[in-house]
Amino acid sequence: MALRQKVMVLYLANSALDSPTIGWAVYDGTGERLRMAGDQDEPPYPTGLAALKDGWRLFQASQLLPHHRGEEFDLAYLKYEFFFEQLAETAQ
Repeated sequence: MALRQKVMVLYLANSALDSPTIGWAVYDGTGERLRMAGDQDEPPYPTGLAALKDGWRLFQASQLLPHHRGEEFDLAYLKYEFFFEQLAETAQ
């Protein structure tokens, strides 16, 4: 058996892990499931906290930086990005 990594990126409504998921991406290094951006109507988890409770490990959160003056309502990107991982055993 070999360990393979699954990575999930959740974009949350704000910097709190219990805030709602507004965007997501899932990458499965095991090759068992193929998912593409936009192929799900519902997020895999409603919050980042729900992912933690299900065993996903948080390994990166976006830096909290203040908006520059005049850019407080800029919607060009999703600011609150959290990366999670799971390790899964697979046959080689």
